[in-house]
Amino acid sequence: MDFWDEIVGHQVGVQALLLLASFILCSSIGLERQARRKSAGYRTHVLVGMGSCVFTLVSAYGFAAIVDPEVSRDPTRIAAQIVSGIGFLGAGVIFKGSSTVRGLTTAGSIWFNAAVGMACGAGMVAVAAASTVAYHLILFIIGPLIRRLPVERRNRDINVVYEDGTGAMRGILETATVSGFSTVFEDSVKSKDGDGTPLVTVSLRFLGAHAPERMVPELLELPGVRSVKLAHSKDPYTSDDEDEDED
Repeated sequence: MDFWDEIVGHQVGVQALLLLASFILCSSIGLERQARRKSAGYRTHVLVGMGSCVFTLVSAYGFAAIVDPEVSRDPTRIAAQIVSGIGFLGAGVIFKGSSTVRGLTTAGSIWFNAAVGMACGAGMVAVAAASTVAYHLILFIIGPLIRRLPVERRNRDINVVYEDGTGAMRGILETATVSGFSTVFEDSVKSKDGDGTPLVTVSLRFLGAHAPERMVPELLELPGVRSVKLAHSKDPYTSDDEDEDED
């Protein structure tokens, strides 16, 4: 009983506060990803952050009862495995197309979230809080400012196949406008698929400060869009190529 009061009883309050800190900080990161409708959202980030915090707490306090001087204790062992373990989880949210990569920021946020949880578990709440503030600063302020920097305007033709009568063309133009592109209509061809569904293949030229292929994932998510093919690309993207699991 004395051991419990002296060791465990004294530490349980500190451990609870550290776990609460990880929950609050990781929740703010998860909410940002959830608001942007990314594949890893609130639940994933909170579980990763709190799990990392728990592992770190176990490393620091879980083996305090071992008092044998011949038994070596290394509190960093379990924590060190978190870094490599999170790498596999982050890799699962990255989608690679023939010329586009999606999910890098979300994978980075999962890795960063684990670091915040570890910092809380190690008692470095100030570091974890400052890092979280820096995260939001980068995503909400610095990132948009970088996208506004003047760069060489780029243009590229993109061929989109969509089902006629679904209003897909209106969605394509709205997506281009929101993404900062002006659209030039080049050509269109009507056809039918094997089931007799009327299709329209339209060739569009997108003019903007960024690479137009960044819009490919958004175009594929529009209702009625069958495929998107970049000019001079061998293989088109189809609406089934990058099917995300919204967390």
